[in-house]
Amino acid sequence: MKKFNLILIFLIFTVVSAFSQVHNPVEWTVGSKKINSKEAVVFIKANVESGWHIYGTSVPAGGPVSTKFTFQPSKEFSVNGKTVEPKAKKKFEDVFKMEVPYHDGEAIFQQKVKLNSNKPVTVSGTVEFMACDKSQCLPPDEYSFKVTVK
Repeated sequence: MKKFNLILIFLIFTVVSAFSQVHNPVEWTVGSKKINSKEAVVFIKANVESGWHIYGTSVPAGGPVSTKFTFQPSKEFSVNGKTVEPKAKKKFEDVFKMEVPYHDGEAIFQQKVKLNSNKPVTVSGTVEFMACDKSQCLPPDEYSFKVTVK
């Protein structure tokens, strides 16, 4: 009888944890393109689920969390300029009492990098972002990325 109760409890916990997955409405992918022997572009793409959005890279103070890119320092490459974002849409957010830039659907961010090596170079970093729909905002999240420029 004790074995049966333990198995039953284990099955209940397994089923409950399977259904309590955290909703993540943003899927990130990363790629790169070499421009010449000394320069490349890293593409960081957000696919945002329908009805959801992420905020732009330049949200005014007092607003939601801006999308922010951080690149791991490396001797193999250096970041060349700021991360370029696609043209953001804007809307007034009652919660923050301000107009904020946002992206929905697909958004491809680009970062130029200067290559310090003729060998393949690994570029890695993180993107911090906040996803919201019309009824809720998820806590800020972070996605770690890594891409090899050949």
